[in-house]
Amino acid sequence: MAVAALILTLLFFIIIGLPISFSLGLSSIVYFVFNPNFLIMIPQRMWAGANSSVMVALPLFCMAGMLMNLSGITRKIIDFCSYLVKPFKGGLGEVNVIASMIFGGVSGSSVSDTSALGSVLIPEMEKRGFSKAFATGITVGSSTVGMIIPPSIPMIIYSTISNESIGALFLAGLVPGILIGISQLILVYIISRRNNHPIEEGKFELKEMLKRSVDGVLSISMPLFIVLSVSFGIATATESAGIAVLYAVIIGFLVYRKLKINRFKEVARETILTSSTIMIIISFAYTFIWILAFERIPDIIGDFILSLNVSYFWILVFLDILILLIGMFIDVSPALLLLGPVLVPVMETLGMDLLQLGAILIVGLGIGLATPPIGMCLNAASKISDMPIMDIAKETLPFLVCNILVLILVTFFPKVSLWVPGLFF
Repeated sequence: MAVAALILTLLFFIIIGLPISFSLGLSSIVYFVFNPNFLIMIPQRMWAGANSSVMVALPLFCMAGMLMNLSGITRKIIDFCSYLVKPFKGGLGEVNVIASMIFGGVSGSSVSDTSALGSVLIPEMEKRGFSKAFATGITVGSSTVGMIIPPSIPMIIYSTISNESIGALFLAGLVPGILIGISQLILVYIISRRNNHPIEEGKFELKEMLKRSVDGVLSISMPLFIVLSVSFGIATATESAGIAVLYAVIIGFLVYRKLKINRFKEVARETILTSSTIMIIISFAYTFIWILAFERIPDIIGDFILSLNVSYFWILVFLDILILLIGMFIDVSPALLLLGPVLVPVMETLGMDLLQLGAILIVGLGIGLATPPIGMCLNAASKISDMPIMDIAKETLPFLVCNILVLILVTFFPKVSLWVPGLFF
C-alpha cells in the first residue's frame, strides 16, 4: 500500500507540473505517513545526499565555466574555430559544432553551451546568409555534446548513485561525445553543399592559424587538465575543479584581461542558484532512493525482467526507449536521480558495466534537452532567437539522428564507452 501511494503520488505531482525535487520529497513524505516509525530517515537521508565531498566539485565546475565565459573565451573559441574550418563548405555551421565540443569541455553543461554560443553564433550565422531556423537548430543539436564530453556535471551526479570513479565516467563519455561531434560535422557539410551555404571568406594561412591556436590551446587546456589529472590520480575531481576555478581566474585577469572584480558577485550568485537547485534535487532523491532500497524495488524489477525470459537485446532496446521517453519530460539531473537507483542494480545484475550504463544514460538524456515539450536547450535557444520551440525542433531533428545513432552504438557495442577508461583504470 505504501509503495503504491509513493509511485502514484510521484506520478501525480510530475503530471501537474510540480518541480521534480518537490515531487520526490512530497511523495516520500506520503510513504512515511504509512510508515511513521521511519520519519527520522527524511533528514538523515537528505543530509547524506548533500554531505559528500564529490558534491563540492559541482559548484566549482559551474563557477569555472561561468568565469571562463565572462573572460571572453566564447568569442576566442569561435574565432579559432572559424579559421580552422575556412577550407570547408559550411562555414559557421561547422564552427558551431566544433565550438560546442570545445565549450562543452569548459562548461560541462549543454544549456550553458546553448546560451553562450547561441547568443553569438545565431545572429552571426543569420547575418552571413544562413536561415535563422537552421542556425538555431544546429546550435541546439550541437550543444547536446556539452554534457557528454568531459568534464560533465551529469556524470558527477551519476557517480553518486553508482559509486563509479568520476575519472572513469568522464573518459566513458569521451568517445561518444567525439562521435556525435564528427557525425554532426559530416551532416553540416552535406546540408551545406545541398543548400549552397557560404564558406568562411579569406585565405587559409598556417602562420595565422598558429597564432589563433594559442587561444584554442588556452580554452581546451582546462578540460584536458581536469580529465588527465583525475584519470592519473594526480588530483580528485573536487581538487581538479578547484584548480579549474583558479585557472579561469588567471586566464580572465592576466591573459584575456576581460574579467572584472565586480563580476564575481554575479558569478557567485549564479553558481549558488545553479548548484543549490541540483543539491535540493539530490537531497530529496536520496530519501526516495532509500525507500526503493528498503522496499527492494530494484530487486523486484530485476527478478521480474529475468522471469520474462526476454533476450538481452530486447532489454537494451527497452532501456533506450525508456531513457528517451523520460528525457522528453524530465530534465537531465532529476531524470538521472529517478532512473539511476532503479537501473543501476537491475542492469548490474544483468551483467552490464556501470560505466557503459552511465554513458547510455548521459547520451540518451542529452537528446531530451533538444526535444519538446521540456527541452531545456530548446527553451534557451527560443529565448535567444525569438522563434517558436516547435520550429526549432524541426531544424534540430536531423542533428538528433546523429545522437540517436551514437546512442545505439554505445548501447550495443560496450567498447565504444569502455575502451578509453580501460586504458587508465
